Amino acid sequence: QVQLKESGGGSVQAGGSLRLSCEASDGYDSHIYCRGWFRQAPGKEREGVVGIYIGGDRADYVDSVKGRFTVSQDKSKNEIYLQMDSLKPEDSAVYYCAYSTDYSCSYDLFARRWYTDWGQGTQVTVSS
Repeated sequence: QVQLKESGGGSVQAGGSLRLSCEASDGYDSHIYCRGWFRQAPGKEREGVVGIYIGGDRADYVDSVKGRFTVSQDKSKNEIYLQMDSLKPEDSAVYYCAYSTDYSCSYDLFARRWYTDWGQGTQVTVSS
């Protein structure tokens, strides 16, 4: 089972930027079908922010971050990144990266049940 570790979280003012990184542990050799970023604010359910279907190189973003967040990946390093610009207070949450070894993730990139490996999360706080 892969171990994922997020980094890059922190506190910024509204309008600022952060770049999150997700690193996978060495030795991971399972086939990954999808990679994604999720977030969870206090008292709310964990929601999908962006998901990538590796096979089709397709990325889906939740409407609230479209035009502000950009996902990228380094397949050779098995890493995924999230550039977050024009941050808003409502973006404040714990952000998690997740990988899926289940092809079913390609049908719904935001469905948490298809993601098999999760990081511990990194806190993002945006002040107004």
